[in-house]
Amino acid sequence: MSMVIQPQDLKASARSFDEVYQLSTMTSLLDGVYVSDKTFSELKKQGDFGIGTFEHLDGELIAFDNEFYQLKSDGTANIVKDEDKSPFCSLTHFKTDLTYNIERPMTREEFEQLIKDLVRSENLFYAIRVDGVFKEMKTRTVSYQEEAIPMTEAVKVQPIFTFNDISGTLAGFWTPAYAQGIAVPGFHFHFIDDERTGGGHVFDYVIEQGKIQISTKTHMNLHLPETDAFLNANLSRSDLADELEKTEGMAE
Repeated sequence: MSMVIQPQDLKASARSFDEVYQLSTMTSLLDGVYVSDKTFSELKKQGDFGIGTFEHLDGELIAFDNEFYQLKSDGTANIVKDEDKSPFCSLTHFKTDLTYNIERPMTREEFEQLIKDLVRSENLFYAIRVDGVFKEMKTRTVSYQEEAIPMTEAVKVQPIFTFNDISGTLAGFWTPAYAQGIAVPGFHFHFIDDERTGGGHVFDYVIEQGKIQISTKTHMNLHLPETDAFLNANLSRSDLADELEKTEGMAE
């Protein structure tokens, strides 16, 4: 059986490589919307690379090379099942537009400045991947929440992990400041080690050496849930920047 691909299909296919698919909003997560009607059997169609979380805030998502992992609060990493669900994630089809080799130790601040120097503009979206050796890596993993408590409360009991001299993959996004509230503005990374045994949401790190790959994104596809939890959520956060710092910022 032959298939005819229409010009509009080619255009849509090409656009998918320039697009970030965003499920729900960061403001809904801050309000405690942890239930979902989206399974990963559906979500995997939207990209082969990304980060996010799981229903009931049960761990951190990291995906690359079309491999999806759940990083749990007990320090383990599991392959994501098709029936697992996510209330919030950012996904994309990763197409490398730029590479750069890190050949000297770099702090988080130095690395972030390097990325800003490498990209065309801070007003676009970028998917960023680093495969390398990290002198230090500090992460957290959110814990299962049965009740819909605000995320600022949920992260008060998050376990913190520190890895030293570890090889692994850093994956995440640069999101422009104007998209604050839809996603996390600035840099947002998750990490998993080469053995695929642990990792989490990244707080701080020192890169020994590694390979950077950057994929430029000029479109955002925002999917808003129609669950009761989302429809009744308070998405007008009076202290959005402060809440984001408490949930996504540096560990004390």
